[in-house]
Amino acid sequence: MGIRDKFDLTGRVALVTGGARGIGKACAAGLAEFGVNVAIADLHEENLNKTAAELSDSYAVAVEGIVCDATNATAVGDMVQGVVNGFGRIDILVNSVGITIHGNAEDVTEEQWRQVMDTNLTSTFLCCQAAGRQMIAQQSGSIISVASMSAYIVNTPQKQVAYNASKAAMIQMSRSMAAEWAKHNVRVNTISPGYTLTEMTRAVSEFHPGWCQQIPMGRMAEPEELVGAVVYLASDAASYTTGHDIIIDGGYMLW
Repeated sequence: MGIRDKFDLTGRVALVTGGARGIGKACAAGLAEFGVNVAIADLHEENLNKTAAELSDSYAVAVEGIVCDATNATAVGDMVQGVVNGFGRIDILVNSVGITIHGNAEDVTEEQWRQVMDTNLTSTFLCCQAAGRQMIAQQSGSIISVASMSAYIVNTPQKQVAYNASKAAMIQMSRSMAAEWAKHNVRVNTISPGYTLTEMTRAVSEFHPGWCQQIPMGRMAEPEELVGAVVYLASDAASYTTGHDIIIDGGYMLW
């Protein structure tokens, strides 16, 4: 098999959580462009239906939208079983659900802490676990979770202790799963974006000039600029890559 053939994803099945907008939407579109049948899951039905329609109109693949609260184990189990029932298998899982809450560490409430941890970390665990069981049965699969450079650095000027902790935990959790599931030919990796232009970061546009001054490339990323790493990790070109994190930050962490 030549290297070009190893990037061929035609006919595979992906489940992308948080797929209605932002990074998740870009990942779903990128995989669909490579011939992947895509199930996108999100909590927001209106955005979900809009994105599913856009993908169906743009790519010659099967697309399904699933309303799901990824922090609920029963809902996640039903979602994964629904994908398997509809498509026959799951080859690729992309976890892209995430929120942040800014505030001083001493002022973060227990409710805020749990909300961030449940949304960012617990949802990723539950989706990995449910899809992982199916992939183990198949003896193949690739799981890619969207972490963050915030797993490695402390952001400034915003203060986001829960977010940073959740993303660091996501990487170590993924490494643990990668070690356990390698014998089943199930690969588990993460990507760590830097500052990316999404709905979440546009809401704090006052921070953008300061962020860009700290980025050697001088700008924030577009969500589409993260997709190449996801396609690689999903493909047979990455058949010997597991338990790793790909940092895509425009050079932010160089300084």
